[in-house]
Amino acid sequence: MNLNKRRSISYAKFGYLFILPFFIVYLFFQIYPLFYTFYLSSQSNGDLVTDSVGMDNFKIILSGQPTTTPGHEIAKRAAQSASKNFFRVLGNTCILWVGNFIPQIIISLLLAAWFTDAYLKVKGKGFYKIVMYMPNIITAASVAALFVMLFNDSEYGAVNNFLVKLGKEKVNFVAGIKGEARIMIMIIQTWMWFGNTTIMLMSGIMGINPSLFEAANIDGATPTQQFFRITIPLLRPILLYTVVTSMIGGLQMFDIPYLYNAQAGAQNITTETVAVYIYNNFHKTTAPNLGYSAAASVILFFITAALGAIAFVTNLEEDPRSAHAKGRNKTALKIKLGGA
Repeated sequence: MNLNKRRSISYAKFGYLFILPFFIVYLFFQIYPLFYTFYLSSQSNGDLVTDSVGMDNFKIILSGQPTTTPGHEIAKRAAQSASKNFFRVLGNTCILWVGNFIPQIIISLLLAAWFTDAYLKVKGKGFYKIVMYMPNIITAASVAALFVMLFNDSEYGAVNNFLVKLGKEKVNFVAGIKGEARIMIMIIQTWMWFGNTTIMLMSGIMGINPSLFEAANIDGATPTQQFFRITIPLLRPILLYTVVTSMIGGLQMFDIPYLYNAQAGAQNITTETVAVYIYNNFHKTTAPNLGYSAAASVILFFITAALGAIAFVTNLEEDPRSAHAKGRNKTALKIKLGGA
């Protein structure tokens, strides 16, 4: 009797107890802030001139037209300024993300293909992996301080001092508004994340059946043909995952653009991202623009969700295991067999 009772005991509840702390932390630090941001986006902006509630904050940011104070010139100018600033920082964010993602994915693909090539037999792979991944674990504040010290135009800037010794003019790498600072942030982001992307792509390549490469070698395929005809197509799921995660991180880029300029003692309008815009408006000392900040956060949330959904649907349709692809393959097979 006791033995049967002991056998009928379910231990599933203990699994729920183990994962409960994660859901509590996730609820407190993720779900609650998300809903509270939606709530703030419909509240007063905190500015008596352009005071707005409900959907007014979104209308002001997207269209630049005040809705609660029609005909008020000060309110109109403030609303147009808020809209112009938002689209400016959104453009900056996209430029900075694309500018660091393209070289990052190219470098990572080449390195991943090189390290996983069975015929090259590269020695010291573990050492190279550690060296490449190290920038990813260094804090953003340290990286920003390092690059500011190296590229500052003061007497302590090593790169500019070297240029002066060569007879060249100093370049304002830190606060330059002609693209110098923007390029530097792209380089920093690429340097910090290419190691993580390389290791991720290496794991994807190592998951490809080696017999495919062996068969290609027997058929006389060159390494370039193998890379574009075998490696890239079979890496499509992991590449799309990399694009989505990089896009999410790129649209939410904050630490390097903010700290890089903060270390220089200035805020460069060409490197201000949406996240920096939200932070600056939320932490204004005189009149914090709470409504604008929250509305901008919600807009960024929907942009990220839409782009992620597009990438997910694209991957789902191209996946040969998906129902859509199976149906398309069956149709193609019927056509090939003469409609059988």
